[in-house]
Amino acid sequence: MTTENREEVDGIGAVAGCIWSYLDEQGPVTMTQLVREVEAPRDSVMQGVGWLAREGKVSITKETRSRKISLT
Repeated sequence: MTTENREEVDGIGAVAGCIWSYLDEQGPVTMTQLVREVEAPRDSVMQGVGWLAREGKVSITKETRSRKISLT
């Protein structure tokens, strides 16, 4: 893995940590709310959610017009 790739992966991990902390404090939120509230680019938030989902730390529930993210 190149240094540039390592830095990008580390950045996604940092955003994932911010997402986990936010959900721990606020409870379940929609993806739209999460993107608005976490201070990171939308792509990084989406990647962070994917990271946490892969680790089994969040669940993603499809609702009528949105997706709700919550800690497991």
